[in-house]
Amino acid sequence: MSGVAFFLFTLIYFSSSCCSAARFQHRHRYMERKLMIALASKIGINYGRQGKDLPSPYQSINFIKSIKAGHVKLYDADPETLTLLSHTNLYVSITVHNHQITSLGTNQTTAEDWVKTNILPYYPQTQIRFVLVGNEILSVQDRNITANLVPAMRKIVNALRAHGIHNIKVGTPLPMDSLRSTFPPSNSTFREDIAGPLMLPLLKFLNGTNSYFFINLQPYYRWLRNPMNTSLDFALFQGNSTYTDPRTGLVYHNLVDQMLDSVILAMIKLGYPHIRIAISETGWPNSGDIDETGANILNAATYNRNLIKKMTAIPPIGTPARPALPIPTFVFSLFNENQKSGSGTQRHWGILHPDGTPIYDIDFTGQKPLTGFNPLPKPTNNVPYKGQVWCVLVEGANEAELEEALRIACGRSNTTCAALAPGKECYDPVSIYWHASYAVSSYWAQFRTQNVGCYFNGLAHESTINPGNDRCKFPSVTL
Repeated sequence: MSGVAFFLFTLIYFSSSCCSAARFQHRHRYMERKLMIALASKIGINYGRQGKDLPSPYQSINFIKSIKAGHVKLYDADPETLTLLSHTNLYVSITVHNHQITSLGTNQTTAEDWVKTNILPYYPQTQIRFVLVGNEILSVQDRNITANLVPAMRKIVNALRAHGIHNIKVGTPLPMDSLRSTFPPSNSTFREDIAGPLMLPLLKFLNGTNSYFFINLQPYYRWLRNPMNTSLDFALFQGNSTYTDPRTGLVYHNLVDQMLDSVILAMIKLGYPHIRIAISETGWPNSGDIDETGANILNAATYNRNLIKKMTAIPPIGTPARPALPIPTFVFSLFNENQKSGSGTQRHWGILHPDGTPIYDIDFTGQKPLTGFNPLPKPTNNVPYKGQVWCVLVEGANEAELEEALRIACGRSNTTCAALAPGKECYDPVSIYWHASYAVSSYWAQFRTQNVGCYFNGLAHESTINPGNDRCKFPSVTL
């Protein structure tokens, strides 16, 4: 081959290769953008199953379809549920348990096996789009889990790509307390203890894989901590109040945008200005303990309806720091989950009763006018309750459960159940129900400041009605 011919051949070959590569990259970016818009335009629902009275996965998936959610997020990779989700129009997110992270992060073969077990049997008939590695791992004490988070994510991506799967994004949901400061948004930074060892590797991974920073966003708790400085209307996406960040000049009309931009601006400070953001959990509790002001059905409906309107808007609204960008969003949650521990709100985020009837009406497509919903009862707890509160037993508890509650309540301190001793003021009537009633109220009142809740595995709840009598005064808490 002559020198001229060889030159022309080389030029044509590399021109063709470059054009092919450019076309591939262009098409890849186009498909990424298309997937991003599709994911964001379909509001998701969190499907948790920590409840005694919840319906089967088959019934639950039918309920999810009936409310026209577009995406379902699972807290595991349950085989039955993933099989039932095949050939539906639902996008699916699955979760790697926290305790699995260390083994996945230290062994590529383990990650391969996890993908072979939890994805390949169902994909693509089940439209798995996100793999979430862990859930709020900052609450886990085991440092090995934190150290292996990003390695586990990377090994799962390697396993997916080895099977030619490129449209499943890998991320991890983090809470807002991963930030040291969030107000104003321009002042936000990640916590010093995690900024270097965790956040920088995580952001580098998300940036390199074009994935999302998933955030669990609960404005209710932010508002509850300081209702005097943040109006309820601002938290519920309604009203005319605004906040202007003094450094950026950005104007905020709701608390969600303010919290999202706190995360975005914290990422920018670590050198990652373009990582997309997704809301892995958000919602508003429909009920709670007496001191959990504002947890009611009207506020829950108002928040979620307005949230969906905002997140399904076309063109996308985005946030003040990132206008016009879509944000994949998952409402929390499908059902109330009565086996969760903690305060009352932990068990009351659902939008459906176990039989599938709505706790309040909601339109996941965002197309129904906000004025088109039926009126809901006006709440009575939008201002803090002032007065005495007791911890009382629920109706229908069996004797074995009451005996266990009595044993726990009386076993921690000699003073908790002193009034139940023979001859003392609360000894009569001698019944397990009466003694357990006094014991749970006394125990809760004595140890409430040490994060003891009035729950006792579902046996008790808070009440403003005094369960005692003239002779036996049940201990109470004054709010």
